[in-house]
Amino acid sequence: MFAAFLLPATSADASAPLRTHAASRGKFIGAALATGPLANETSYRNIAAGEFNQVTAENAMKWDATEPSQGQFNFSGADAIVNFATQNNMQVHGHTLVWHSQTPSWVQNLGASAMRTAMQNHISQVVGHYANNPAVVSWDVVNEVFDDSGNLRTSFWYNTLGQSYIADAFRAARAADPDARLCINDYNTEGINAKSTAIYNLVSSLRQQGVPVDCVGFQGHLAIQYGFPNDFQQNLQRFAALGVQVRITELDVRMVMPRDATKDATQATYYRNVVNACLAVTACAGVTIWGFTDKYSWVPDTFSGQGAALIYNESYQQKPSYTAVHDALAGGSTTDPTPPTTPGTPSASNVTANSATLTWTASTDSGGSGLAGYDVYREQGTTDQLLGQSTTSSIALTGLSPSTQYQVYVRARDGAGNVSANSALGAFATTAGPGGGGCTATGTVQTQWATGYVVQPVTVTNTGTSSISGWTVTFTLPAGHTLTGSWNASLTVSGQTVTAKNLSYNGTLAPNAGTTFGFQASRPSGNTQTPSGYTCA
Repeated sequence: MFAAFLLPATSADASAPLRTHAASRGKFIGAALATGPLANETSYRNIAAGEFNQVTAENAMKWDATEPSQGQFNFSGADAIVNFATQNNMQVHGHTLVWHSQTPSWVQNLGASAMRTAMQNHISQVVGHYANNPAVVSWDVVNEVFDDSGNLRTSFWYNTLGQSYIADAFRAARAADPDARLCINDYNTEGINAKSTAIYNLVSSLRQQGVPVDCVGFQGHLAIQYGFPNDFQQNLQRFAALGVQVRITELDVRMVMPRDATKDATQATYYRNVVNACLAVTACAGVTIWGFTDKYSWVPDTFSGQGAALIYNESYQQKPSYTAVHDALAGGSTTDPTPPTTPGTPSASNVTANSATLTWTASTDSGGSGLAGYDVYREQGTTDQLLGQSTTSSIALTGLSPSTQYQVYVRARDGAGNVSANSALGAFATTAGPGGGGCTATGTVQTQWATGYVVQPVTVTNTGTSSISGWTVTFTLPAGHTLTGSWNASLTVSGQTVTAKNLSYNGTLAPNAGTTFGFQASRPSGNTQTPSGYTCA
């Protein structure tokens, strides 16, 4: 039913461009392109054509560009993108048909019957315009239909038409092009959280009803200051199990400015992690970067004080993140012989009977493959114990023994497998543990954005010597923060104190056994605080 989206896999030389390595792995590597620089800048055109085998129109296929007035269609910008892709043997992903943003006011002001007709006509005309063009192989049919709490977004579409507009849009797109792959696309869905789970449930339900949802897009607008969603690959895989294709559609990794070598290295690690997650999931078609040069990134205009989110700088020079993407696609091939610098001495805080938080001064990597992460060891004589791994310069250790002295050190590693020298030893002692039953709780911030965050997992561990049949975790929300959703626990709030109690299926824990729950919260824009003071009883 679907048009072929890749050339047959072929071998690639280690120095080949991104598109050659991607094709050799059976994937695409793409970029969102803007019509202005595509028409006016030679460097922009040459890099786009030389490095990428897939393209998404950044704005030229959206409703305000293609049908600014009712019934008056303009495909000049979209055609320029498609013609460029055709000339350079690139596939095109259409973005986007139905979205609450960048849709003209004339659509938003229609009544229900007229709005549904306008939506179906728009999809028919836009998708139909490219239905016989072999370069255009897929579409974002609906975009960002959920809010961050996992509820359907109360957009003008939903308020006027109800949830049915989603299925209607997919059916209209299938009628306009039976061969195109039809996708639902959203942001803040990289990890397993309330929002991604809501999309999962919707896609499962729609497919059971025969609605032609063929793929799910995970935008991937990440930020190094908020941590990497370490269950990203697991999340892709659970969607793949529904029988849909998955893809990363709008990848960028922003940082608080100014740039420095440490931030570049962390950014490179995030890019590598995303590509590796896609490579590990057979149903992942590929990765599209939202632009490729910092010269034309949307980030600085949207996130004050942040930027440098892409793999080329403003002067079209490759950054460490380019090398990370290249080497991941190339299967790790690299000429980097230089190990990272030695990390700083680890310092302990928040020490309990079974847990501690370690922080250290970050390493830098100048060899080009980028800093991949850190290994934390306990010095034990002849054989040192690996306590944990982290992609940032801190780690929350759990499962420690009560009343025990720990001497620990940190080692950095880069994308080429080079390992730094050991850091100097840091030392701490865990507190005395409870007898009989007892538990601890530690929370991990999975993802953040300007006005909210997801904490997952909150890990509850039985630290006692006998089973427990129930647990209660308390923690404090910063001032102005409010809960917007939770899972795997029953949460109540008094002031800023949150009390989480187990559900029927996860209250009984044997000694050393654990379970997890999660929650989502909103906060004032610009406030970067997260909850603290997790205690368990």
